Amino acid sequence: MSRRKREKKDEAHTDESWLLPYADLLTLLLALFIVLFSTSSVDAQRFQALSQVFNGIFLGGTGPLDYQQPIENDDHSKDNPKPLDEEKQEEMEKEIEQDKPVQEEEMILDLEEQKELEAIQSKINAYIQKNDYSNKFDTSLTTEGLLLTIRDNVLFQSGKAEVREADKKTAKELAVLLEMEPPRNIIISGHTDNVPIGNAHFQSNWELSVMRAVNFMKVLLEDEKLDPKWFSAKGYGEFQPIGDNKTEAGRAKNRRVEVLILPRVKNVND
Repeated sequence: MSRRKREKKDEAHTDESWLLPYADLLTLLLALFIVLFSTSSVDAQRFQALSQVFNGIFLGGTGPLDYQQPIENDDHSKDNPKPLDEEKQEEMEKEIEQDKPVQEEEMILDLEEQKELEAIQSKINAYIQKNDYSNKFDTSLTTEGLLLTIRDNVLFQSGKAEVREADKKTAKELAVLLEMEPPRNIIISGHTDNVPIGNAHFQSNWELSVMRAVNFMKVLLEDEKLDPKWFSAKGYGEFQPIGDNKTEAGRAKNRRVEVLILPRVKNVND
């Protein structure tokens, strides 16, 4: 009888060994949430409270449930630095505010430069209308500057790079229009159609376009008021067409010399 009673008592006693790993699991979860909460906005007080909690957990304190939640201090933001993200944002805002006057000044300079180029364009257009060159010359304002386009038949014979004697007067009149104070950088570029060329002087359209640009620039620089250091010459051959090379009219457009008057570069701090 006593043996049966003892067995009943043992059966009635529940095995509670699972409580230990369960309590450890709760402790680790609590520690995880404390870490996540504290890292969301780190300051000295929260860091100290977090340190105390971990000391209690891992060094045998009374247990995590005995610790109270850290009390927020309304004045802690006055003594502690701001989060890093807020500091970066404030620095970026300050840089933007500092750059605004520079950007506004650059915009003003661009508007002034555009007005000056438009004045030069008006002067060249008046010359074109006066001499009835509207079918031979053309001007346009581009993102690169003021572009003057001259048909090749105005200055050159077919397949040749020397400016015709009869047309040197026109080139010298254009040189007067390029007299500016202060001076600007000017690029002379030669262009051809895609019809192959092969003669004793030139083996390719590229060579022809280069020499046409150089020879035209030489005539312009006979004007003593023009400084050669502001001029340069380029040749593009048939590789920058503005017309359809499949038609005669398109090929005629592509055979041209261009005079590009660049915007004057100014230092914003001047």
